[in-house]
Amino acid sequence: MSDYHEPTKDLSQKARSLTRALNSFKEEIEAVDWYNQRVELEKDKALKKILNHNMLEEIEHACMTLEWLRRNMDGWDEQLKEILFKEGEIAH
Repeated sequence: MSDYHEPTKDLSQKARSLTRALNSFKEEIEAVDWYNQRVELEKDKALKKILNHNMLEEIEHACMTLEWLRRNMDGWDEQLKEILFKEGEIAH
């Protein structure tokens, strides 16, 4: 199955890069969820520590990709500045 919803021949290189970044971001977030579930249930302390370490690395990867999106795709910078690191209600 394709990651594209429009003909790839009609998409710019930038649009293709954005698709790669957005798909990578989704995959990293999904991996965080998988590791989080594994950490939650793992009884072996050593394995739990390894799985938690892996989860934190996936969070790092997601954050790096999010930063790339912030720098390269319209809307991200503006929305992140509006929402992140603020006190009070998240939804407005």
